[in-house]
Amino acid sequence: LFSSRFVGINASDINYSAGRYDASVKPPFDVGFEGVGDVVALGLSASASYTVGQAVGYVKAGSFAEYTVVPAKQAVPLPSVKPEFLTLMVSGATAYISLKELGELSEGKKVLVTAAAGGTGQFAVQLAKKAKCHVIGTCSSDEKGGFLKSIGCDRTINYKAESVESVLRKDYPEGVDVVYESVGGKMFDLALNSLATKGRLIVIGFIAGYQNPTGLQPIQAELLPAKLLKKSASVRGFFLNHYLSEYKMALKHLLEMYDRGDLVCEVDFGDMSPEGKFIGLESVFRAVDYMYMGKNIGKIVVELPHSVNSKL
Repeated sequence: LFSSRFVGINASDINYSAGRYDASVKPPFDVGFEGVGDVVALGLSASASYTVGQAVGYVKAGSFAEYTVVPAKQAVPLPSVKPEFLTLMVSGATAYISLKELGELSEGKKVLVTAAAGGTGQFAVQLAKKAKCHVIGTCSSDEKGGFLKSIGCDRTINYKAESVESVLRKDYPEGVDVVYESVGGKMFDLALNSLATKGRLIVIGFIAGYQNPTGLQPIQAELLPAKLLKKSASVRGFFLNHYLSEYKMALKHLLEMYDRGDLVCEVDFGDMSPEGKFIGLESVFRAVDYMYMGKNIGKIVVELPHSVNSKL
C-alpha cells in the first residue's frame, strides 16, 4: 500500500475519463495514471523487495488517490520522493521509447517537436539533442520559447506570433526527418506536409481535440496515402502500454541521466494559475484545465499533502 505524495497530469486523463480508450468502462471509475509516494504497508510477498517508508513510483489506472494498492511487480523503487521523478514515469518514458523504437534518430537529422515545452515535449527535445539532431520546437509563448532554448532547442516557433508553416517552408525547404506530434488537427496536417523524403511522423497524442466528442479535430486524411507515397514517408502511432517490455530499461536510463545532471525534468505545480498551486485531489480538475489551456511549462504535478488525521 502506497501513500501518494505527487500525482501527474496527462492528456490521456481526458481521453480515458471520456471513454475514448475503452467505451465499455462505465462511471464511476478511478482515474489518474501515475504517482510517486512512499510505502505504508506491505503484503507478504512484497516484504521481500520493499520496506515501509521506501520511495516508489507507479504507473497504474486509478492513481488519483491518497492511498493506492500497487502490485509489487508494478512498483518502481526511487532514490527519494521527488516530483522530478514523476515527470519520467509516463512523459519521459513515452519520449524515450517512442524515439528509440520509431524515431531512428541519427546525427544531423531534423526533428520537429510539437507542444515542445509540455510534459513530454521537454524530453523529446532533450533526447533528440543528445542524439545530435537539429531540433525545432513549437510552443505558445515567448516564455516557453526561452525554456526550450535553455534545454537546447535549436529553433523555437511561438505559433501565436509566427506561422509555423511559413517558418518550416522558408528555413527547412527539404523538410523535417522526424516529427514528435502530440497536438493533432491542423498541427498534424502541417507536420505531415513538412515531412522530408522518408520522413517519420510519430503520433503520441492529439490534445487540440479534447472538447470534441471523439477527442479529434478533423485532419485532411483523404490525401494521406498520396502524401505518404510521394515522400516514402510514414505515420506511426505510439501508445506506452504496448511497449511495457521496454519500460524498466527506459526508466533506469532516464533516472541515471537525471542523476548525472544530463536531463532537465521541469515540473509545473500551477503556481502561476489563477487559484495558485495544485494541492490536494480537489485541485486535479484545475490542473487538467490548466494543461488544456496550454499554460504549463514542463510536467503538471499535483501535490497531495500528508493528512494528519489519516484513517490508516
